[in-house]
Amino acid sequence: MPAHEIKARGVASNETGRFERFATVACDDGWAPEEELPPLRTEVREEVARSVITYNRSPDLPFDRSINPYRGCEHGCVYCFARPSHAYLGLSPGLDFETRLIARPNAADVLRKELSAPRYKVATLAMGTNTDPYQPVEKRLEITRECLQVLQAFQHPVAIVTKGTLVERDLDILAPMARLGLVRVGISLTTLNPDLSRRMEPRAPSPARRLAAIRRLTQAGVPVRVMTSPLIPGLTDHELESLLEAGREAGADSASWIMLRLPREVSELWQAWLHEHEPARAEKVMSKLREMHGGRDYDPRWGHRMRGEGEYAELVSKRFRLAVKRLELMTKTAPLRCDLFAKPAQAGDQLSLF
Repeated sequence: MPAHEIKARGVASNETGRFERFATVACDDGWAPEEELPPLRTEVREEVARSVITYNRSPDLPFDRSINPYRGCEHGCVYCFARPSHAYLGLSPGLDFETRLIARPNAADVLRKELSAPRYKVATLAMGTNTDPYQPVEKRLEITRECLQVLQAFQHPVAIVTKGTLVERDLDILAPMARLGLVRVGISLTTLNPDLSRRMEPRAPSPARRLAAIRRLTQAGVPVRVMTSPLIPGLTDHELESLLEAGREAGADSASWIMLRLPREVSELWQAWLHEHEPARAEKVMSKLREMHGGRDYDPRWGHRMRGEGEYAELVSKRFRLAVKRLELMTKTAPLRCDLFAKPAQAGDQLSLF
């Protein structure tokens, strides 16, 4: 697509989703407008959610349930592993993923009903596992905030993953929950290079701004994990120790890392971005990734997909272990409290006689 139409977007294509029978192909019909088209704008549609808690049995994940207030993400990170999920909506994992968003305005009401179900068993709920709960549209819609208010009312443990500094807005909820051992926040920090960050993550906050968010959260008593994810071989891997040091200096008490993942359509989008923005490094980056995935761009097997395997993967893992030990960062943290969970009184409840 023309550069002026996709300014500040992560990718430059909008290939038809893999579930569509017919591909959409751009062609010149001879009726091109005399003036350039305006930049591509973000469109937000609403979805009436029937359920919001998603359960998983993946041994790679430290949680078994999550909620995502939004589908798609305006941050536009070119490498986002969640892009293929947009194909299930009949949309493209390319530009559609970052410009045609789905919001779930009734998420908090549905969450309240699910937590009130007699058979519900409490365990830490993850937010931001697929798309960012603090992407720009949250400032206006406040769906994430409403969900947090429900979780606070139930004294339900929650782990949040985000790049968005809008998380600071909700300190009035997060700080009291943190004092009860009910919340942790993970801030994703991919690079300290602002130019590289802007090209890879065009609408996400700058690295310096994310570090400031870590500092503000921790000063308010909210524990933060610095997540050096994704780590990109041949592009950002040399920054691993610097990222951990910066996170620790900002106040983070724990750390984690995940290697770049290229499931389904993400691989093609990522390689197109590499050849456009980092052509001199493209071959090295892909060679290292394939080395860790048995010659493929990506190995989706449990136990392998997050970090790969082989000599290079082990080298990165060793560097991480040495750095967190030196910086006294935890890799495993105490579980959030589940013993405080209680269903708040609601209109229509029978009052206790005792």
